[in-house]
Amino acid sequence: MASNPPPAPLQGFQRARNEEQRAQRRLLILETAAAMLAEMPVAEVSLNELSRRVGLAKSNVLRYFESREAVLLELLHTASQEWLEHLDDALGRVVDSDADLVGRSRAVAATLATTLAARPVLCDLLSAQAAVLERNVSARVAAEYKRAAIGDVETLAGLVDGRLPELGAADALRFAAGAVMMAGTIWAHAHPSAAMLAAYEAEPALAAMRLDFPDPLHQLLETLLAGLLAKWD
Repeated sequence: MASNPPPAPLQGFQRARNEEQRAQRRLLILETAAAMLAEMPVAEVSLNELSRRVGLAKSNVLRYFESREAVLLELLHTASQEWLEHLDDALGRVVDSDADLVGRSRAVAATLATTLAARPVLCDLLSAQAAVLERNVSARVAAEYKRAAIGDVETLAGLVDGRLPELGAADALRFAAGAVMMAGTIWAHAHPSAAMLAAYEAEPALAAMRLDFPDPLHQLLETLLAGLLAKWD
């Protein structure tokens, strides 16, 4: 998402007259928000700045998305799909189907952690999902997003199940859901606020519980897999 140049803003607003024009406006808003996420964390992406960069009044942006959070939830789903497409290839390269169960489970955990670490925008969006992004949307948008998110978790579970069939479909789904929640939680703790960073600098002992990324994620994913696979020992 960060590799594309920022989209050109609209010059002089004219109401979209047909579905194709509305789709183009929606795409421009999404591309502009994605470009902003390449520059700043989710918390700093405002509807006012998004509107300015798109070249529309805020009220006109709200014709296409009901809130800032609705834009970001759609970007979260897109980023998740892009990650899953890459993850399928990465798992195919890294996980040796002839390796023993321990070797394959460690490779799966490591691959998930490293591929997520390479996608900071996705991790930042995951860290804000439940506490922020799902809070300022209608029931309709919430349901649309949650259906998409469930589909993404099911896809992840299928990728894991394909490399660790010993898990079984139910435990692969439990692992996939846990992996996504862990990634968002650890990312938030690994990227504290400016005030917290200043507190750590002034009093280093306060940073004793600060997490890094992706090592803690890797370790927790291995632990979760080990627990789920313990029945096979």
